[in-house]
Amino acid sequence: MKRFQKILFAIISLIVFACILFLASCPIINNYSAQKVKDDICAIPLPKATIKLEEVSRAGKLVGNGNGMQFFGAILLESALSLEELDKYYSQYRDHDWSYLVEKQDTQNIQVIEHGTLSFSSDVSDKNCYIVYSWGEGISPFADFDLRGN
Repeated sequence: MKRFQKILFAIISLIVFACILFLASCPIINNYSAQKVKDDICAIPLPKATIKLEEVSRAGKLVGNGNGMQFFGAILLESALSLEELDKYYSQYRDHDWSYLVEKQDTQNIQVIEHGTLSFSSDVSDKNCYIVYSWGEGISPFADFDLRGN
């Protein structure tokens, strides 16, 4: 009987450990998914007369209501090109409505993030700066069990 109790205790301990390990890995995996969104933007060649100043990514509940993880990646550009020229350049790489969006960046704070703050560390004052950003997908079931999505 004692042998059975030891085996049962070992099995229950292993199951509890596996659950804790899974829950602890969710934020790491989801941060990786957001970083991949950013890396996809960085993989696109820069247009002429443009330099990349900075890159950021974030996973969590970033915009809207309800539950669910969102995966965001962005780069900060300084460019001699206009917003329209940059948007036209990045539009050729878009595979959905939420990828490679371009906006003028007048402050360090990223305005499309509604919950919490995300900002660039680079000074954008007196520069012709733009943000190029995308929203991406996570890996299920990790995205479903990350508490940051609530």
